[in-house]
Amino acid sequence: MSSVLEANLLALHRTNPQLYSRFASHRHIGAGHYTFVESRSGEIVPSQSLSGNPQPLHSLIDPKREAERLVSTIPGGTGFVVFLGLGGGFAPRAALANTATQVTVIDFDLDGIAELFRSIDYTALIKNERFNILIDPACDEIKNFILEQYKPALHGGIKVIPLRTRTEQALSVFDKAAASIHQAIEESGADYSVQAHFGQRWFSNIIRNMKIAETANQTFTKAPIREAAIIAAGPSLDTQIPVLAESKHRTFIICSDTALPVLLHNHIKPDVVVSIDCQHISHYHFFGCDLRNIPLVLDITSPPLLASLAPSAVFFSGGHPLASYISRHWRSLPPLDTSGGNVTYACLSLAETLGARSVTLFGADFSYVGSRTYARGTYIYPFFEKKQTRLSPLEAMHSAFLFRSPFLPKEPRQNYLETASLRFYRKKLEEKASAMNARIIVVKGDGAEINIEKKRGMRIREQGMGESSLSCVEFLERYRADIAGLPAASGERSYLGELNGKEKQVFTTLLPSVAAFKYRNPLLKTKDLIEEVKLFCIREIDKFL
Repeated sequence: MSSVLEANLLALHRTNPQLYSRFASHRHIGAGHYTFVESRSGEIVPSQSLSGNPQPLHSLIDPKREAERLVSTIPGGTGFVVFLGLGGGFAPRAALANTATQVTVIDFDLDGIAELFRSIDYTALIKNERFNILIDPACDEIKNFILEQYKPALHGGIKVIPLRTRTEQALSVFDKAAASIHQAIEESGADYSVQAHFGQRWFSNIIRNMKIAETANQTFTKAPIREAAIIAAGPSLDTQIPVLAESKHRTFIICSDTALPVLLHNHIKPDVVVSIDCQHISHYHFFGCDLRNIPLVLDITSPPLLASLAPSAVFFSGGHPLASYISRHWRSLPPLDTSGGNVTYACLSLAETLGARSVTLFGADFSYVGSRTYARGTYIYPFFEKKQTRLSPLEAMHSAFLFRSPFLPKEPRQNYLETASLRFYRKKLEEKASAMNARIIVVKGDGAEINIEKKRGMRIREQGMGESSLSCVEFLERYRADIAGLPAASGERSYLGELNGKEKQVFTTLLPSVAAFKYRNPLLKTKDLIEEVKLFCIREIDKFL
């Protein structure tokens, strides 16, 4: 083994044990992938065959200066940079020396990378805590890595830079990698937008809900179910109520909070009601509704008022990092997939969790039918009736609500209106339904058609809340001390990289609040941003304590 390869693998062993193990078990280090020449400035430059002719991956004059010029074109405020192709590592080094807080390289062909490792010293790059390298990753692995590592509030922008001569040798795999990255960026951007609007409210609601969560010990349901009905609040529900009424005695009814008053008005009592909205307005869904003997399943981020409305409220973890932290360190909250962004998706997740073998969807329009947003009897009608004035009549408020978001172009013979958000919700529900093992039936309505194409395996689990030796107050006192003990950021470098394991877990719970503060104060430096968020979270805990 060459001394250069040995040094690279030793550095990799310390920073990336999994990749090191792949190299260690990969005994054959091939040759012929690359040839190596020395540039005029003295650096080793790898060349790769392109159409039979060796093509250098970098400048043969001065590859370092070339890399510096490339990195100088990265827009200001871009802290997360992804390079497609490793080459001699000049561009990643330049980015780390410039303003990038995190740099990732994606490349393919372990045999070829081993050949590079045998000839070029990458130890300074590998040992840098802000550097990551993915070799032969699957598309899902790339997407999940970006979603996990890229934090817009801390990193700012993200930039993808291909090493052209390298990527042209394997266009197919690099094109797929780029597509996975851009898909992750879109999802991360959408998630950041939501965090920016609700991050502070989520944190406040979770802290205030913990007192009730301390004594709650219910599971979602006491017995497994086989046949479930999910009730959304689309306009088509008006005409589907008779069909639901016929099957209500043999079906486990999972109702969205918006649809609850519609069912009760039609003398149909749901078996469980699901609510995921953190906004105070969500309590309007329950005005005048008798929730006795109806379990209310709430995201722990829900407004604290909602839990007081139902004698049997069950909190679940919908993915907020503080909820996950609570589940690991205090009290295990049942997990529920809310990544679809709407309550109907959460209801479907609940049916999956409870092991339903057949699921029927009612009122799932994901569109506006006949210029109507919801079924009759939902909160919006009495809410607007109460607020109307002579200058703002009922019709004007309904119209303003309907047109609050632009509509997508209509297809021929389409009799409904659709927005980008509603289409996103529908597509996410279709993806989840297609992945479930349950039989999914969609009661035909007048809204957008739901297409369920194929089915794969389904995870079945029934989880309740675990027990904890700590009281709610004791847990929050420790959590408060952990937040206060987080170190100050040293500058514009990677803050997460400066934290130890425990500190990183604690700081992750603050990330949605970080996004909210960054959105409101975009010029706030990382050091000041983190201190502002710490103070806010400590104040919220102190109010409760």
